[in-house]
Amino acid sequence: MSAAVVYVGDDSALTDVAEAIAADWAALGVRGSFLARNLDTGEQLGFGVQELTPLASVAKVPLALVVLDRIAAGDLDPGHPVTLDPARTSVGPTGLAAFRHAATVAVGDLLLSMLSVSDNAAADALLDLVPVAEVDARLRAWGCGELRMRHRMNHMYECAAGAAGNDFSLALELAIRDDGTDRQTIETLDPACANSGSAAALVELLRRVWCDEISAPAATDELRRLMGLQVFTQRLASELRADTLRWSGKTGTFLHLRHEIGVVEAASGDRVAIAALSRTGRRAGVAADVDWAIGVAGRSAFEALRR
Repeated sequence: MSAAVVYVGDDSALTDVAEAIAADWAALGVRGSFLARNLDTGEQLGFGVQELTPLASVAKVPLALVVLDRIAAGDLDPGHPVTLDPARTSVGPTGLAAFRHAATVAVGDLLLSMLSVSDNAAADALLDLVPVAEVDARLRAWGCGELRMRHRMNHMYECAAGAAGNDFSLALELAIRDDGTDRQTIETLDPACANSGSAAALVELLRRVWCDEISAPAATDELRRLMGLQVFTQRLASELRADTLRWSGKTGTFLHLRHEIGVVEAASGDRVAIAALSRTGRRAGVAADVDWAIGVAGRSAFEALRR
């Protein structure tokens, strides 16, 4: 039996918005967590905000911050060239992961590819330079709550292939079957084994990045710039596009997981950080209505929290 949904809202009107978002998601067979916080007033709304969730490519944001922290400290050169061989790079449909020929790319451009087009090969190349254990330890040292880095990006696909061979439709079925149970057939869908975190921890990380309260200003400024270059607009950004708004975000997609985190900044000065972490119960690789519902949630939260 599922646990009761716990709502967050600084007043009854904000709680009503959170409840409406949860109801919209439930009508589409979507479970998950959501949190939006005004970075200047501290007001927030959401639900399930402490639930630990596998992050998929959302984990690339804390990874990028640790790499940028190393660069800011002078321990890593952003111009350092890295050569990637397609025969040994990570799986993925975008960026260097989709390349068929060897390529040499600077560390700074690996960060760009990782965040703008969610390039798994770029992420794992960065993890060759700043290992998983170091990223996780740095997050602990920074007091980043429940954010954990436990594995490379390619490990998600290795675990799925180990459970379902090359049949990713079967892997999707297994993910949906196991959702909400104590045992995950695909290890990287288990929050205790995956790169994982909660909506609350992610929004707090975004707040610290946008307020220059973590790492160094050179690192946080560059992370904000790179997140502003994300090309995917099908989720939170879909309902937050206007000449007077700026969206900086990062999606995460794997099997039944459809996530996005980011910050919307208005010309009026309003700044709202949002984390939407969702799991669908639908055996479909494409779910435009779910993406749209995440976008509507972001817009509703922003309108409720702006002052």
